[in-house]
Amino acid sequence: MTNPLHAPYYADHCLQQGATVVENVRLARDTYRLRVACPEIAARILPGQFLMFRLAGFTDPLIGRPLALFNTIADDSGAPWAIDVGYLVKGKFTSRLQHFLPGQAIELWGPLGNGFEPRPTERLLMVAGGIGQTPFLALGREMLGKQTYGDPSRSVDACSQAILCYGARSADYLAGIEAFEESGIEVRLATDDGTRGHHGLVTDLLLAALDESDQPTRIVCCGPEPMMAAVARIAAERQVPCQVSLETPMACGIGICFSCVAKVRTPDGEWDYKRTCVEGPVFNADQLEW
Repeated sequence: MTNPLHAPYYADHCLQQGATVVENVRLARDTYRLRVACPEIAARILPGQFLMFRLAGFTDPLIGRPLALFNTIADDSGAPWAIDVGYLVKGKFTSRLQHFLPGQAIELWGPLGNGFEPRPTERLLMVAGGIGQTPFLALGREMLGKQTYGDPSRSVDACSQAILCYGARSADYLAGIEAFEESGIEVRLATDDGTRGHHGLVTDLLLAALDESDQPTRIVCCGPEPMMAAVARIAAERQVPCQVSLETPMACGIGICFSCVAKVRTPDGEWDYKRTCVEGPVFNADQLEW
């Protein structure tokens, strides 16, 4: 019988350690990519999981902040030794983080949360809004057979096509596009003001992508909640499996504080609160009460 105190989504096996900043690079307006050296965590983490970061030497802000895996970086032997995360400068934590330089210390714990399932499919449609593209580079690379993740590395049936439908307020907020394209992921863009790509909603790109092929397709989504709810409705109408990665604010990251709960449907048709940090951040879209 499974011990309920050691469910697979609990943070029993996460690591807490100090790490060193390797790079802190501006990608777009108010958007940065942070690279930290942490070989043990880099070897374990899976697409869709996240880390909690805390600024070493600072007591304000005191609690950590969650940042999703963007990708892992391997050394010359192929062993993962560093992790990339993306972040948008928005509050006190990220305003200070943007000034961190290579060599500075940072504290982190992880990997945390349930990531994306390695479900086989012919086409992977990744729908992102704002900073929501962050979890999809690793997933796209894994699904295309470009890179493996986890210790031991998990087995994934490669898909034939991966498409990122990416929306932002304007062209100057679009971040990390080159990394997706270099990985063989097709990028389709939408902006609210029409400064790049489709002038309109990112869901317009999703609908067009669904209409152009009848191959087995899987949708994953991350971004503002109204956008994710719209994607979930489209997926349900088209009967396409869909997973979403929630961006719920967190305080502890390990399920203690219950500050990140989401409404999730239960088998009896009712709903209950589930913690995004441990039961999520990835949920099946049809499980959520939007």
